[in-house]
Amino acid sequence: MTIQQEFSDLGDMESITRLVVRLLVAIVLGGILGYERESVGASAGLRTHMLVSLGSALFVLIPLQAGMQVEDLSRVLQGVTAGIGFLGAGAILKQSSKNDIKGLTTAASVWLTAAVGIAAGMGREATAVVSALFALVILALVRSPVRNNGES
Repeated sequence: MTIQQEFSDLGDMESITRLVVRLLVAIVLGGILGYERESVGASAGLRTHMLVSLGSALFVLIPLQAGMQVEDLSRVLQGVTAGIGFLGAGAILKQSSKNDIKGLTTAASVWLTAAVGIAAGMGREATAVVSALFALVILALVRSPVRNNGES
């Protein structure tokens, strides 16, 4: 009885399906963005982007499941945004010999991937997909003419 109650947060098939779809969308979209970053040798690649997107989706899914109103999610979103900022900062490196900064694009992609995960977690899957496609176009097609390796 106690074990059944502990796992009762997904009581019906509709809730289970909603959860799985939202988390899968977050994982797949994060994976697509991460694959692009990994293909150019960026420090944060496939697994990092997938985990950031999944974690961000969970951070909004759990309060929604617990009955928190969408209007009250602003504090959760602020926390996720700030936390991802610290993670992204770890991807930025300053090379002292050339006064060159690397990793800004990767940091920005991690930040955006968190937003995509949040959108998926909140049930805005279409918004998440469109945003991820825009990001993929930017990452894959818009390259700096100064850099040869594609990473900035």
